[in-house]
Amino acid sequence: MQIPVKKWYDAIYQRRSRRQFNGRELSTDITSHLEEFSKEINEYITGVKAVLVNENPNQVFKGAIGSYGSIKGAPAYVAFVGNMEDANVQEKVGYIGEGFILEATSIGLATCWVGGFFRKEVAQKQVQINPNEQILAVSPVGYVDDKYSLEEKIMSKFAKSHNRKSLDELCVTEEKNWPSWVQLALDAARLAPSAINRQPWRFSVEDNNIKVSADSLKDSYHISKRLDCGIAMIHIEVGANHGGVKGRWSYLEKPDVALFEVI
Repeated sequence: MQIPVKKWYDAIYQRRSRRQFNGRELSTDITSHLEEFSKEINEYITGVKAVLVNENPNQVFKGAIGSYGSIKGAPAYVAFVGNMEDANVQEKVGYIGEGFILEATSIGLATCWVGGFFRKEVAQKQVQINPNEQILAVSPVGYVDDKYSLEEKIMSKFAKSHNRKSLDELCVTEEKNWPSWVQLALDAARLAPSAINRQPWRFSVEDNNIKVSADSLKDSYHISKRLDCGIAMIHIEVGANHGGVKGRWSYLEKPDVALFEVI
């Protein structure tokens, strides 16, 4: 799969988690586009898939609260499914899931990662999965009004969802005249969404690579930190590509997650 660098890089800076939708249905063209994109990204990485469910997700999100309040008015949702026999399933789901979300953002749709507060038993009746697979996260997909609802404002402030740690806090190596592609990659990674905005990723920079690690082995909020790190991984890749650098990922042993190496 060829990453659409320009529009995804712009989407990184446009994306905001939204849970209050205006009920507008997805057009046939938009639905077809997302379904075709899902096929493409699902073939890109083995063991994981994004599945668009084009029906009212109220029952999936019934009672869901989390850090942004209840989800209302979305016409559809996407389920992020992983093969639990794959040792790297969590980071893979984060990677392809954020790819889907960046694509949705780039065509004017709103989304929100939901990992710990949705009804899996309902989603599993709507999404065809194999015995060795699980739905690890979902996201509502739809349109929102420009202004945040009062509930969104209150819950977003409570979760401090737009606050981001500085690179000094996130990087375990000191800056040493990093090339521009590294700066672009890390700036993009800082903006990656994570559960309760915990930002569990840590970065190590060497001459031609960036290593992603988790801040600890202890997960929280019933969501793997490695899934969050997978989200940051695709932000790093898009930022690096925007800076003119291509690379490839290799997976690492805990607590390290993956290494992005310049080709």
